[in-house]
Amino acid sequence: MELGEPQELLVPSNTTESEGSEVLAAVFEPLVTYDENKNAVEAAAESITSDDQKVWTIKLKSGYTWHNGEPLVAQNYVDAWNYAANQENAQSAGYFFGRVEGFADLNPGEGKSVTAKGMEGLEVVDDTTFKVTLAAPFSQFKTMLGYTAFYPLPKAAFGPDGKITQQFGEQPIGQGLFKLDKPYKKGTDQSIDMTVYDKYPGKKPSNWTKLQFKLYTDSDVAFNDLMADNLDIHDSLGPAAIAQAKSSLGERYQDQPDAGVGYIGVPLKYNDELNKVDVRKAISMAIDRKTIAETVFSGTRSPADDFINPAIAGYRQGACKACTYNPAEAKKLYESAGGPKTLEIGYNADGPHKEWIEAVANNLRANLGIDAVAKPFEKFASILDELDAKKYKGLFRMGWAIDYPSAENYLSPIFSTGAIATGSNYGGYSNKKFDDLIAQGDQAPSVEEGLKFYQQADDILNEELPYIPVYFYRNNSGYSKMVKNVHINLLNQVEWADVEKV
Repeated sequence: MELGEPQELLVPSNTTESEGSEVLAAVFEPLVTYDENKNAVEAAAESITSDDQKVWTIKLKSGYTWHNGEPLVAQNYVDAWNYAANQENAQSAGYFFGRVEGFADLNPGEGKSVTAKGMEGLEVVDDTTFKVTLAAPFSQFKTMLGYTAFYPLPKAAFGPDGKITQQFGEQPIGQGLFKLDKPYKKGTDQSIDMTVYDKYPGKKPSNWTKLQFKLYTDSDVAFNDLMADNLDIHDSLGPAAIAQAKSSLGERYQDQPDAGVGYIGVPLKYNDELNKVDVRKAISMAIDRKTIAETVFSGTRSPADDFINPAIAGYRQGACKACTYNPAEAKKLYESAGGPKTLEIGYNADGPHKEWIEAVANNLRANLGIDAVAKPFEKFASILDELDAKKYKGLFRMGWAIDYPSAENYLSPIFSTGAIATGSNYGGYSNKKFDDLIAQGDQAPSVEEGLKFYQQADDILNEELPYIPVYFYRNNSGYSKMVKNVHINLLNQVEWADVEKV
């Protein structure tokens, strides 16, 4: 299986990017998965219930054990979630626990010490039951629980100091389908090797037991390995490979709907030249999305016209007015707003992005009359690290593969003020009205009522363009002659138990 290098060691609460998430999804069993209608379905959970959408009771299924043989218990979730939420642990997914009562006690702010032992909203009832009390009602809490951040942790994850150990990060002990064979040494290892866990109570592959994630820094090299049957599954084919894959792989090439969005990211908080809305609108109107989707991506993308993907309820066609290609208006607006004479667009070379980022740079040069340059980074992790450190001031390639199927997931984790410190708000965007609308959507009495507020928050993004949506993904994947029944789910992860060796 092809994979880029994970940004961090393999700790669920510190993993907010797709490469590490794909590995962890093989090692851990989530509380819920999602059916073809995008509804949450219990997995490790026996039931998740609430009478008021504020107090939730989670009961665990019997039969799950950790890879070290210990039983999975409710305390494992409470320990993991409290660790993730505590600001002293600086976990990148800590933001996702912000709705739990007592989160503020674990996040008193910079320069202040944490005095609470945990969030008061987490209560262990017995070994198979725990309660979660939220600060306010949230109708979609159950839907969130399939995300990586909500995985449990065994006692063995923690050292004497209460911190997750490096040993665990290199060789996490999960309660899912696969068990790591050996520690993963980030930066030197070229693969992550696993074996089916024989005591896993769910469905297992029928005729194979070994899984290897092969780490690549070049998507085209991975495609060449696929064509030579030296790689069984490549789930992120690049633009240059798609035409050949269609003709060469036949039924082993897959093109299917995907809930992701591809953006040009904007470092608003760190580059004053990009702070004017009209500058961002001009950049957006200068991008020929239709040609990029049809030519660069061989028709396997569609032009983005909203921050919410069409696969998820809440999308509205044409919501982003400045996403319409209008080069003449773009140039006038850019010049009147005093846009910078040079722009750099960073992208990660370990993914299939070179062609489309260079196409965007060409558009900006031709249509705005400026010097626009595409800058490659060897790995996606390198861009994320520089953004986390607030070092990179150029535009940047960014994508969002959903964590869970909700319109809210395109908004809050990426653009809310709270997500700057402990989420995925790499641009540093902050808007109080946006935050308030998200809160109103969260607390609405139903998913349908909440969607109205989320769409109003989405309107603000479409007007202010903290990121610039360029295309909606489709999943383009291929597999070798050595396997069959390869299915990729809504979270862009392979359904491993269905795969068969030929």
